Amino acid sequence: MRRQQALFNVNFSLLVTVVALLPLLGALTCIVLSILLNFKESTWTHCRVANYLPSISSAIGGYAPQKYIWRICIALHAAPRFLFAFAYFGYYTSFHVGPRNTLYKNLARLCVFLHVLENTALVTLTYVSSTDNYAVHENMFIVFMVCSEVYMLLSCILYKWSHESNGRVMTKSEVRSYQYKKRLFVFNLAMFLTAVYTFFRHEWYCETGGEKDFSTFYSIFALCEYLVVFSNIAFHYTAKYDFSDQQVLLAGEESGDHPKEM
Repeated sequence: MRRQQALFNVNFSLLVTVVALLPLLGALTCIVLSILLNFKESTWTHCRVANYLPSISSAIGGYAPQKYIWRICIALHAAPRFLFAFAYFGYYTSFHVGPRNTLYKNLARLCVFLHVLENTALVTLTYVSSTDNYAVHENMFIVFMVCSEVYMLLSCILYKWSHESNGRVMTKSEVRSYQYKKRLFVFNLAMFLTAVYTFFRHEWYCETGGEKDFSTFYSIFALCEYLVVFSNIAFHYTAKYDFSDQQVLLAGEESGDHPKEM
């Protein structure tokens, strides 16, 4: 038999950490730079009420160098995210859950599709900013959020189903991963619904408490947007616990042409 030679080998947990840090640090950098360099423009609202925080769309896509920083971070993180989607399909389908295994596998396929579509929408809305084409950016944001919420819910269902079927009992690491997933999904959904409420309330009423009141609805909306993004990143980061003992390996067959030692 011909031997396999490792050409590239990286710990999966390390890769997950790097992939999570790219959008996290990218978003934080863009928000801080927008506040420091473009505060007036990035916090402007259509009805000119007081606002203290730029929206995510404004922070990551409206100004330079922020939009270039964000695009670089998303470009670097996108390919591994597709890898994670298919890694999870292999992970979930390695379990046999009993009589309803066909339904379980179909849901696992749906989960992969949602993960891929979420990542594709994120890349699209990153490179087509709201100032470039508002309709495309808005529609991709909607696709991203719908896929994200359904994916997180389905992931929680599949994780519990796979790890507790046929009398299985979760290990401490698996319980931790499941609890993080469940809490992050609930938090993400709550922040998203709050963001939707505050956005439309701002659009309809343009409320502000005055110059010394920091509780403007658009600022609350922007803060909730940040928390939605950060909790989404944290949810995907839980892959670190699910693949803690795995390696990403690129290997090839060793050539048989090496001279033999005498």
